[in-house]
Parts: sequence; structure tokens; C-alpha cells
Amino acid sequence: MRRSEFTELADHVFGPALARTYTQDLVLEEIGGLTAEQAFEHGVSVRSVWTALCEAMDVPDSARWEIPLAQRRR
Repeated sequence: MRRSEFTELADHVFGPALARTYTQDLVLEEIGGLTAEQAFEHGVSVRSVWTALCEAMDVPDSARWEIPLAQRRR
């Protein structure tokens, strides 16, 4: 998973404003008590950060990995 995919999925799942807030401010215990941004700076894999964010926000598995074609950025 690339960082650009993380951003696109986060924007889709949470909306752009909340996605930015969650990645900058939400402390994710699953990845050592870091925010997503801090985790990226520490070299934590993007997929691990995405999974931790989804777990923290109770995003169902069915909504985590797929953006419908009509809603994808072009």
C-alpha cells in the first residue's frame, strides 16, 4: 500500500476534513501510541497505519479497501 492510496482511502472513508484530523491528531495505541503522521515519520508501514486507524474508528472490513469506480479520483 502506498501513502497516496492511504490518503485516497481515508478521504473516502472519513471525508477529507476528518481524514486530515484523524491522521494528525488521533493517537493509535495499536502502533505504539503514535498518530498516523508520526508513525509514517518513524517508518511504520502504511498498511499497518491504515489497519490501526480503521480499528480505532471501528471501520468494518467491507469499507476498508475498496473505493467504487465512480468515486475514485482521476
